[in-house]
Amino acid sequence: MSTHISVPPQMLLERILTLEIVRVTERAAVSAARLRGHGQEKAADKAAVDAMRRELNKLPIEGTVVIGEGERDEAPMLFIGEKVGLNAGPKVDIAVDPLEGTTLCAKNMPGSIATMAMADGGTLLHAPDVYMQKIAIGPGYAKNVIELDAPPADNVRRLAKAKGVDPTAINVLVLDRPRHADIINSVRSTGAAVQLITDGDVAGVIHCAKPDETGVDMYIGTGGAPEGVLAAVALRCIGGQMQCRLILDTEEKRERAHKMGVTDPKMIYGIEDMAKGDCLFAATGVTTGSLLTGVKFKKDVIETETVVMRSVTGTVRYIKAEHRQLEKFHLD
Repeated sequence: MSTHISVPPQMLLERILTLEIVRVTERAAVSAARLRGHGQEKAADKAAVDAMRRELNKLPIEGTVVIGEGERDEAPMLFIGEKVGLNAGPKVDIAVDPLEGTTLCAKNMPGSIATMAMADGGTLLHAPDVYMQKIAIGPGYAKNVIELDAPPADNVRRLAKAKGVDPTAINVLVLDRPRHADIINSVRSTGAAVQLITDGDVAGVIHCAKPDETGVDMYIGTGGAPEGVLAAVALRCIGGQMQCRLILDTEEKRERAHKMGVTDPKMIYGIEDMAKGDCLFAATGVTTGSLLTGVKFKKDVIETETVVMRSVTGTVRYIKAEHRQLEKFHLD
């Protein structure tokens, strides 16, 4: 007598798709890496987008891109609302940043990655492609240690107290932008250190989740809303705190957000407001950085390194792969 064992829908993300999404970011990373150092940001981005789209359309899913590179079908974007997958399998939300750090890739500088997230259908925040205020710290602290609307200096002091250290021991990661001058001055007024990055919003937030390894305790600043949602998925998997607010400073932006379901333009979002349910996150290194090793092209093999995470289990896997069917990558 045979027994049929059905797999609950919530298990499909793990059993079928955890490793499948690694292939998606691997292909995007390899395609972009071929243009490292060529100074062609748009071409590298398009290469990553095209590869990611091809791989997503091979997956046994009914996928909808809810976080993409744009809100209309304009190449090279994986646009918000685009349907991906084989139209068979679980309904899932997709968030993508096929090439985070396009400038880093174009200049062959550290830290460029290909990244995506996948979640149960209807569970990711549908955020327009606007700016977003963000603050994040790693795991292990009581709730509400940080507050988005508090002065950066106050957040540094509160985190230092929770960590049991002097503020001078805190290191805060900030995107190097003129708009962040006041944040930088406020942080430094406490004696804390500021670590500036030129690009890499998603990786920047992830860094604060592992302060013992990265030396980063907090992330503060304004960056893209799509990257904010991707970072929230990662923190759902590995732990931490994050608060964000969409910057909807024009009527046109407020209207766009309203059409996507945002009813309160001033709402402060926590991690679970942006990423509910079961979700997966994957990122593959394009250029070598502190998070991942970049793609390596060797005579008979292409090497990649990817991190893949799942929220329900809290599992984090680092996958170093050797791709030997080089003709398939060249055809891509």
